Amino acid sequence: MIRSELIEKIAEENPHLYQRDVERIVNTVFESIIDAMADGNRVELRGFGAFSVKKRDARVGRNPRTGEAVQVDEKHVPFFKTGKLLRDRLNGYEGT
Repeated sequence: MIRSELIEKIAEENPHLYQRDVERIVNTVFESIIDAMADGNRVELRGFGAFSVKKRDARVGRNPRTGEAVQVDEKHVPFFKTGKLLRDRLNGYEGT
C-alpha cells in the first residue's frame, strides 16, 4: 500500500472527513515520525511496531564491481521492529 492508497482508504471509511483533511492528517503523522527519528527518538505505535534509528559505524567495504577497498562513512539508518499484535496477525494467530 502506498501513501495515496492509505489516504483513499481512510477517506472511504470516514465519509464525514474531506479527503484533503485526511491527506493533511496522514502527512502530519508521517512528518511527526520523521522529525522524532531525526532527533534520535524512538516512535512506538502499540500493536503495530516501533521505529528507531541505528548507528552504523564507519568501515572498509568493497566495490562489488572492481573488488577495490572503499571507505564507508558512519551513518544512521531507520529501523523498524514489529509489535506482537502485528507479528501474530501475519503468522495467523488470532487469540492474542
